[in-house]
Amino acid sequence: MQFKELSLHTHLIKGLEKASYFEATPVQEEVLSLALAGDDLYVQSQTGTGKTAAFLIPTIQSLLANETLSGKKALIMVPTRELAVQVEKEARLLSSFSKLKTASFFGGVSYEKQIAALKKGVDILVGTPGRVLDLQESGSMDLSEIAVLVVDEADRMFDMGFYPDLRRLIKLLPDAKKRQTMLFSATLNTYVKNLAWEYTVDAKEITIDADSITLDEIEQKLFHISSDKKMELLLGTLEKEKPQSAIIFCNTKKACEIVSKRLALNAVKNEYIMGDLAQSKRLKIIEEVKKGSLSILIATDVAARGIDINDLELVINYDLPNESENYVHRIGRTARAGKKGKAYSFCSEQDVYNLPAIEKYLESSIPSELADEAILKEDKSKGIYIKLDADIERPYEKDMRRTTRSSQRELPRQRGQGPKTTERKKHAQGSYQKTNKTRPTGNASTKTRNLAPRMGTGMGTEDLSALSFDERMKLYKERYGQGENPQSQQKKKTASPNQKSFAKNEAKPKNAASFDTKNKSQIKATENKNTEIERNQKKAETKQKGFLKNLVSLFNKTK
Repeated sequence: MQFKELSLHTHLIKGLEKASYFEATPVQEEVLSLALAGDDLYVQSQTGTGKTAAFLIPTIQSLLANETLSGKKALIMVPTRELAVQVEKEARLLSSFSKLKTASFFGGVSYEKQIAALKKGVDILVGTPGRVLDLQESGSMDLSEIAVLVVDEADRMFDMGFYPDLRRLIKLLPDAKKRQTMLFSATLNTYVKNLAWEYTVDAKEITIDADSITLDEIEQKLFHISSDKKMELLLGTLEKEKPQSAIIFCNTKKACEIVSKRLALNAVKNEYIMGDLAQSKRLKIIEEVKKGSLSILIATDVAARGIDINDLELVINYDLPNESENYVHRIGRTARAGKKGKAYSFCSEQDVYNLPAIEKYLESSIPSELADEAILKEDKSKGIYIKLDADIERPYEKDMRRTTRSSQRELPRQRGQGPKTTERKKHAQGSYQKTNKTRPTGNASTKTRNLAPRMGTGMGTEDLSALSFDERMKLYKERYGQGENPQSQQKKKTASPNQKSFAKNEAKPKNAASFDTKNKSQIKATENKNTEIERNQKKAETKQKGFLKNLVSLFNKTK
């Protein structure tokens, strides 16, 4: 089906032509046939089938052509920052001939620019659940005018723990009858269907089976290799294939970093990407890959979500995925829009346990062979210890902490909302500083008071309630009296070096007269307080005895 055959807005048609979109893919054709009529949808579609345009086209069409939606907005929820940037870029391209404004909202960056964009006005909001909730709760983002809601990669939302935030967010939107809702997911699991049943109105289900496309259009190979030979096989494969673009998948962030650094030691230019990488660096790497200036990228499944690379030649599963569905997500990146591609998987003694589940999910066996020694290439990094960036503080981590602190200050406080903890902390710090100003400035007293909280022996931290009056007076005299107690002197003679140091710090200050007067008043106040407490305790005991006496008397009368 040609897009020109549809009654789309003129500005949208021009945007499609600019993006070189002329013929609809199967998922786009099915989605448009229902979405343009205003139906709610939940769609099962794999990565690489054109689903981003499938929900952007009807969204833009509704905002441009539906007069009842004048001034309304669209909200597109995605699980990752990379996907948010990708969707924003494509939305801007398709709406470039209209006056619609698009912006993305995600964590890891300052709030300042995002709040500034909202103040200027945004028609299509693309974001991750956490940041959108933050902006809404601070009063910076208004969700009351949302007319179209799209949840992309809904299954990944649940895998990443966004389900509670997503439900909370949807409840803040206008009623389901007043908006159009479209859910897109690679798998229609129970969570996705529950979300559709709960927050849509008579939603239509669309299923696009991509498994057959994956198997038919991708050359798959699985190499059985020992784990200690994986790097040699990777080096040999890259030298043989010489790919212009390739993604190497690992199961963990640590493995990504190790593989990347070992390739670099073998003079193979590459970059790795993972979830906690600084946002600016992530976006820079992705842009280099898309432009073709970087040919080899190492990534985890989560970090690779949203990375759309045209004409990706090769996918290598350095580790077989733990989840069978991720195998399809990985290799599907190299056969987009009907193109051919290659996918090689390394299966070691550790990976082999994941293979049966993957082949069961595919309903077929992956062509496999033993890795030929001839293809292996010497690993120059063998025996070299790889120091991970996680072992040292990364420079960008300081920037992230600085950004977080500044972003808390930037968020406006409205109606008692916002980061209250920060203000309480500042107030507490201010109170502490004021207290310091009233303390004695003498050297000896300062040392004594600073040492006491640390050592747990200061007057402010020591519990003396268990001591009798005489014992407390004895302790006070030893600590603050005019001369040292004979017992104290005896203890000092036999004290350990640490105790001697402590005793030195506890010595009587030079300004003893004023200091003793002050402490005598403190002692007297403490004694008066303790006397009052003892008096109250005696009164309580007397009342309790009287109550028990009356109770016994009443019991005897009853008998």
